[in-house]
Amino acid sequence: MAVVAITDVYGPTLRYARAFREAGHDVVRVQSTPEVPRVYRPGLAPAVVAEVFLADLSCEDPARELAPYAPIAVLAGGECGVELADRLAEQLGLPGNGTRTSAARRNKFAQVEAARRAGLRAARQILVDDEEKLRAWHAEIGGRAVVKPVRSAGNDGVHFCDRPEDSVRAYRAIRDAVNIFSVRNEGVVAQEFLHGTEYVVNTVSYRGRHRVTDVWRYTKLSANGVSDRVSAAVSVPPSAPAWSALTSYAAGILDAMEIRYGPVHLEIMLTPDGPCLVELGARLSGADTAYYAALANGSSQIDWAVLAAIDPDTFLDRHDEPLRPQRHVAMCFLTSPVAGTLRSYPRLAEVQALDSHHNVVTIVGPGGRLQVTVDDTTEPLMIGLAHPIESVLERDLLTVHHLDGCGFYELADTR
Repeated sequence: MAVVAITDVYGPTLRYARAFREAGHDVVRVQSTPEVPRVYRPGLAPAVVAEVFLADLSCEDPARELAPYAPIAVLAGGECGVELADRLAEQLGLPGNGTRTSAARRNKFAQVEAARRAGLRAARQILVDDEEKLRAWHAEIGGRAVVKPVRSAGNDGVHFCDRPEDSVRAYRAIRDAVNIFSVRNEGVVAQEFLHGTEYVVNTVSYRGRHRVTDVWRYTKLSANGVSDRVSAAVSVPPSAPAWSALTSYAAGILDAMEIRYGPVHLEIMLTPDGPCLVELGARLSGADTAYYAALANGSSQIDWAVLAAIDPDTFLDRHDEPLRPQRHVAMCFLTSPVAGTLRSYPRLAEVQALDSHHNVVTIVGPGGRLQVTVDDTTEPLMIGLAHPIESVLERDLLTVHHLDGCGFYELADTR
């Protein structure tokens, strides 16, 4: 049985490993860190690891430990496993994106600069190492700025700053903080705030041939002191007016980043002047997006990534076939305005009665500790919606946003 290696498989990417198992391949899990990063705690149960994986490697010389398994591919699972996957594929002589620009694929400043060098629309930005330079830069560009770590994910440490003084405070908060991957931030980037509608474009590549697997439009709100929090991701069909511009721009970014193999998650702002990169992750899209993509389109980023790894000839033959949407889908990320011990979600039944209701992913259940939602890691629930009629989905999505508020959360009496 052929073997595939995947770096940093935790909860969100377990579906990836299982897809290879279902395709008849053994999977070796390779961890980039001895300890589970904070964002993935508590990690995978030992019983799950024993059931899904042929081996579980976390060692000082992973190439030496992995070589006896003779993998046919090494792929990145989580964000923090991107560079390890690049290195292992190169060391073992397997298809991969190489290590020459590997660090840039995790560096948000470097990604935007690569787009600029390629002649693609790119945001104005500065790599911050001095408070006064940051203050002067923000004053010069005017308006709002976004200050964030150069390496992280899940909106961790992202600050929207209206004044130069706000940017300086954000820089101070980020520069020495430990991020969601349990690593001290290695740098800070400040970028101009991009006005427009933000989209996700997910892709899979093999030998530089790119397949767009799914596209999503973000809805956003300002709540709990956080501006532009993503409240939902709505599937976008190829018939949408934005599709062509977004997918062409995404292909240009992949080429600029020297990405020729594997799945990539791109976040792109469609501004009045055209698409502009927000950031990318050279790995699967998170939030179990592949499940909802398959619900919308009949296939997902995981399906195409597995095909590219185990049957590349078929991938190359089919990579440009038209996407055939089956239904409109939305992932709704709820936003708790309160903190405390949760007793119940008293209005959840109203959500479940909606015509397009598909499922509920409970992150904080009754008896759990509810936090005020400020980023992806403090979300209490995710609601999945799906319906063949777009207007029904849009109505129900707005209804979920209407219901999500103080009355949606009942806290236990702690007196």
